[in-house]
Formats: sequence, C-alpha cells, structure tokens
Amino acid sequence: MPVSAPLRALSVLVGLPVLLFALITWQVVADGPLVGVDERLSGALVHPDRFAELLSDLGNVQVAVPVLVVALAYVAWHGRATGVDLWWLAPLAGALAMVLVPALVAPLKEWTDRPGTPAVPPATGYYPSGHTATAVVAYGTAALLLLGRLRSPAVRRALVVLCAVLVLGTSYGLVRRGYHWPLDVVASWCLGVVLLTGVRLVDRRTPPGRTPRGVSRSTRRSSSGTPSSSNGPS
Repeated sequence: MPVSAPLRALSVLVGLPVLLFALITWQVVADGPLVGVDERLSGALVHPDRFAELLSDLGNVQVAVPVLVVALAYVAWHGRATGVDLWWLAPLAGALAMVLVPALVAPLKEWTDRPGTPAVPPATGYYPSGHTATAVVAYGTAALLLLGRLRSPAVRRALVVLCAVLVLGTSYGLVRRGYHWPLDVVASWCLGVVLLTGVRLVDRRTPPGRTPRGVSRSTRRSSSGTPSSSNGPS
C-alpha cells in the first residue's frame, strides 16, 4: 500500500531526530568518538560571562513556562470564542508536551550520568539539557499554536524569528557559560522536535468551528474553495 506524502514527511520529521538522539545517547553512554569532539568543541566555545548567563536563563522554567501558559490561555480563549469544536484539545496537547519534558529528561540524566564541563562544579546528570528542552517545547509550542490564529504574514514571520532567537539564544548561553556540553543541547533539540510534532498533529486534527446557523458545511466548503479543517541550568 503506497505511503502518502504527508505520512512520509511525518516519518522523516520524527524519524531523523529520533535516530540522531539515539546516536548521540549511544556515544555519550559508550564514551565514543563523538564525545571527544564534543569536549574539544566545548573547550573552544566556553567563556563564562554575564551575557551567557542571562541567555541561559531563558531556559528556566520560571521564564519559559509562563510564556507558554499565556499562549495556551489565548489559544483556548480564541478557540472557544470562535466556536471551535474541542477548543481545549490543542492547549491540552501543548501542556502535555511541557509535562513530558521533565518526565523524559530526568530518567535520561540519571541513566547516562554524564559529568559536567570544567566550568561547573564536579557533578553528573548533565545529559540531555533540561533547560534546552524546556525552551524548545515552551517557545516552540507557543509559536506553533499561535501561528494558526494570526492573520498578518508579517506578525507570523516575526513570531517564528522570535521563537528561533529564544531557543538558539538559550542553547548558545548554556554552552558558552559551560553549563552544558554541545551534545547535551543538540540531543534536547531532537527531543523537542518530536514533542512539537505531536503538538502540531493534534492542532491540525482539531475539528473545525461550528457552522453558522443557516449555512451548511458543504456550502461553506464550496465558497471557501478548501475543506474546513537551581544552581545553574540543569
């Protein structure tokens, strides 16, 4: 049975991050060649300063989660106000994705038991980066859900750029400050992409709003032309 184009795209979108995450995790656990490259790269990038500290703080739960909560509240209000069926489903998916971050990251930290960089006190449990995963899922979910509710192309582009700046800024700050090895951050990108894909799928499959009285769904479809549809970061 032939695989549809959307299904193939989804397989790539989820499969590649999962494979990359598995490769990185294997290298970290086995102390493979990638770990040596990672350590050398970290040595070249680490330069603790106040700016790096501030950037890394963007991944704090106290900073990122309130941004997500505001976005989810707006999406829920907008859906209910415009008569979207199951208006609560997309916000719930976004909240669940955020809850899954510590549920996935904490056991991985304990299992991999990776030591920190020389820039932090001796300790283990740095892989993957919880702050990076928090930033990716919180800011990414907020952007994904808001994009479908914004009409202005300029505002939509600005939202995407802002999300990218926040995530990349957090990632850079964590590595620059020495709170995390680069591979810790890349692994959390992979986890974040998988969780965001789940949020996107739920949002796309949320039933459309109720049809206005006196207008049939078939009439609306034909008229529109388309179907309605801590001590430093962890």
